[in-house]
Amino acid sequence: MTTDRNRQTPTDIYERVTSHIIAAVEAGAGDYRMPWHHDGSAITTPINVASSNTYRGVNILALWAAAHAAGYPTGLWGTYRQWQALGAQVRKGERGHLVVFWKTTDRDAADAQHGDEDRDEPAPRLFARGYTVFNCAQVDGYTPPSVPMVPEAERIERAERFCAALGINIRHGGSQAYYRPATDHVQMPEFACFRDAVAYYAVLLHECGHASGAKHRLDRDLSGRFGSAAYAMEECTAELLSAMICADLNLSVEPRPDHARYIGSWLKVLRSDSRAIFTAASKAQQIADWMHAQQTGARQHKVRGAA
Repeated sequence: MTTDRNRQTPTDIYERVTSHIIAAVEAGAGDYRMPWHHDGSAITTPINVASSNTYRGVNILALWAAAHAAGYPTGLWGTYRQWQALGAQVRKGERGHLVVFWKTTDRDAADAQHGDEDRDEPAPRLFARGYTVFNCAQVDGYTPPSVPMVPEAERIERAERFCAALGINIRHGGSQAYYRPATDHVQMPEFACFRDAVAYYAVLLHECGHASGAKHRLDRDLSGRFGSAAYAMEECTAELLSAMICADLNLSVEPRPDHARYIGSWLKVLRSDSRAIFTAASKAQQIADWMHAQQTGARQHKVRGAA
């Protein structure tokens, strides 16, 4: 049986997680289904069964990919020991899935060894540690709690309030959705142009994800041109952000044919840099945290075009 901790170097961990995500992207490329597409159910976001905390960053994507590949119906995960502590047992022969936790060290080991107290304290350093987790569907002796589904009208209204609270200038008209840095506004087709409200908000959140990179917000470099690695990763970051927030709002994220022009560039970047998806997921998590922080004292006004 696989132990809770994977005895691998950080490089091994980056490469393993990235290879799994590449495989998931390649598997869904034919119908544009990416590992971050989901049905928006209340069990979509991966949650640790012991702490009830949601996983973050690249772990969300890695566990989404694992759940999609294996067909797991729930988003509850735990280590072998965590399931044991709950009186459950991982079934013999089940393969675990890798997640990453970050450990911090306060001083450089060499400085501490030489007792160099005259030097300034170095910045904390992060180290990747890999752990193996198992899905609820892989264990016996545990029944997941039932989670009621929020009515669709309530979910749509919540999405409307969420986007309005971001304080981003959203205009409607034309046939394309985009963020224009020069005028700091998001342009959206009219609401009626979308298949349904869920599709509208998934695209709106994607474009608001780009808008979060403005200098007076999170200050990301948005200068990458189409076809460049920087452009590909900004698009990937915005896609992950949209999927994360849609999961929080219980909205589904469906495949879109216009992803065809991005899939090749995403795969090229992932294959060339095993840390790229970690960076994109980290930035997406930062945007998600920023968006949630804007919800306190939110202004109540509509953002939709003609409905």
